Amino acid sequence: MTGPQLPLALRYPPDQRFETYVGAPEGVLAQLQAIAAHGGGDWLYLAGPAGVGKTHLMLATCAAAEAAGRRVAYLPLQAAAGRLGDALQALEGNDLVALDGLEAIAGRRDDEIALFDAHNRARASGACLLYAGSGNPAELALILPDLRSRLSQCARVVLEPLDDDGRRAVLSQRAQRRGLVLEAAALDWLLRRAGRDLTGLTALLDRLDRASLAAQRRLTVPFLRQALGDSLGRD
Repeated sequence: MTGPQLPLALRYPPDQRFETYVGAPEGVLAQLQAIAAHGGGDWLYLAGPAGVGKTHLMLATCAAAEAAGRRVAYLPLQAAAGRLGDALQALEGNDLVALDGLEAIAGRRDDEIALFDAHNRARASGACLLYAGSGNPAELALILPDLRSRLSQCARVVLEPLDDDGRRAVLSQRAQRRGLVLEAAALDWLLRRAGRDLTGLTALLDRLDRASLAAQRRLTVPFLRQALGDSLGRD
């Protein structure tokens, strides 16, 4: 990686660690921890709709790998769509590269060719690639059969949306990390009105953190109604 090195917590937010992930399929955290520690073995492809925690697991893996002294890069493919060849070339030399959001480059022939070539070079060099996409390789609108074949050879994990208990555990955990007291009634109120997307829920929590600090108020139902009523719907 080139350029100034940011502190680990700024590159990989502390909320997004293995120990803070809720509802991982059996064995998945162990697989990712092994990839973080020494790479090799089967590359992993994380599949699932938005908000199931794919990015969380990728960033957790990157953080653990970097803490172990490995060279790491994380690339959201949406940010590199249309110029993926240059972006991937800049990441050469890393031990682990996490490529998030494969659907963003599906159907872009030049990007698909660049990824296919980078996949083969990484295999040859012993580097490790970690992929994430909104669906399995066969479900993405890829136009390069060889790329679909390479991606299909990766070990695959399908992540499912959390149920209400899982979302409750995530919000409670993240509120506690921020030093927030989120009363049970307030948590239930929030879960009834917010979507299942974990990114959106975390953004709401950040918003409430700022609002409660500014107002010097606890996170009670009346305060949530005041702070979020217009955006989530009043009752």
